[in-house]
Amino acid sequence: MSILIDASTRILILGITGREAVSFTRDTLDYGGLVVAGVTPGRGGRDVHGVPVYDTVKAALAEHAVDAVVIAVPPPAVRDAAFECITYAIPLMVIVTERVPRLDVAQVVEFAASKAVRIIGPNSMGLIAPGKTKVGSVGGPAVDAVKSFAPGGVGIMSRSGGMTTELASLLAQNGQGVSTAVSIGGDPIVGSSFADLLPFFEADPETEAIVTFSEPGGGMEAELAERLRTAGTRLRIVSFIAGDFMAEMPGVRFGHAGSLVQREEDSAAAKAALLRAAGVLVAEQLADVPGLVSGGD
Repeated sequence: MSILIDASTRILILGITGREAVSFTRDTLDYGGLVVAGVTPGRGGRDVHGVPVYDTVKAALAEHAVDAVVIAVPPPAVRDAAFECITYAIPLMVIVTERVPRLDVAQVVEFAASKAVRIIGPNSMGLIAPGKTKVGSVGGPAVDAVKSFAPGGVGIMSRSGGMTTELASLLAQNGQGVSTAVSIGGDPIVGSSFADLLPFFEADPETEAIVTFSEPGGGMEAELAERLRTAGTRLRIVSFIAGDFMAEMPGVRFGHAGSLVQREEDSAAAKAALLRAAGVLVAEQLADVPGLVSGGD
């Protein structure tokens, strides 16, 4: 099985006529995803790779049932676009736009919670359920996504979009497949954390393990560790935390806005210690991940 998305997921894309969205719309269609409509104000009546374009979300929803929306509009427009979709209670929203103002993101996340809308992102490449569908740009062109993402029983949650694919490819090379991979986003505030998504993987009977990819900065790993200490999990969890080099190079940081180390507990080493104490298997090297997933020491 998969979480949040499956082969029947009907996708709406906001900003569909933009260069990035035109590209991942084609990739999603080639992969077998059901992109049913797009929205770009002033472009209604056109189409993108055969997908009809509407001027408003209201107009698109009048003609199509939608299960997930991808927002690929400029940062200043994200808040209004998201609010419009949340008003119509589209259950899953993927925000691929990066550098969205933090206040806007906080307001979107709060409004979404009041309407039971699940947000992935901002600064997310989306989700993929191998062999079923993909929502967003994760995995790239369909031919590449097929090679990198083999179906299987490992869930992936990654702060980095690129590392989402890298982890899946590494697992595939070792005969392991993926149930669902989620690029959760690299901005300081995102709609869904590791701890938020863990229950979905726990409820999926085919997911047996989870791999997380972390970076320095933020408290997401501490949140996950606390949840594991209080509630436990049936899943084997393996984590790789990049950025040990930052301890030796003060002032150097990752490109993601969420990777700023403000406290000692934000460092890669501190995060690794917290996760290990909660029972997570922390890989010293990326190449160690498949072995830890399969049960090796």
